[in-house]
Amino acid sequence: MNEQTLSLTATRANAINRTRHVFVRDLNVMATVGVLEHEKLAPQKLIICVDLTVREGEEGLEDRLENVVCYGNVVENIKAIIARGHVNLIETLAEMIAKSALEDARVLAAKVCIEKPDIIPECASVGIEIERLQVG
Repeated sequence: MNEQTLSLTATRANAINRTRHVFVRDLNVMATVGVLEHEKLAPQKLIICVDLTVREGEEGLEDRLENVVCYGNVVENIKAIIARGHVNLIETLAEMIAKSALEDARVLAAKVCIEKPDIIPECASVGIEIERLQVG
């Protein structure tokens, strides 16, 4: 599967490519992120969504947790990354989350969306979205 094909099928389950879609929707966390002084001093609410395209194994699931990419582990990894401390840019935080997900070789693509709901009063939220692919 080439990068262009993978990008087109990312975040979707696909029978032909033998991929499944693992996702985390609207994870609400508090994090110290931002370049402004007040953002460095107090945590703010973030809403994080993660979509993973995961290669299905040839051996089958056997109804065993270790044979799948576990969304609970994805959430715990995000919380651990945030617990490391202040990050200036949500873009950097998104890259860290994507990199963590792609450490599992079964993850072919990671899409990460981070929203800041309390920054601009006239907006429901502002934020960014990235997509990264497994290399190699």
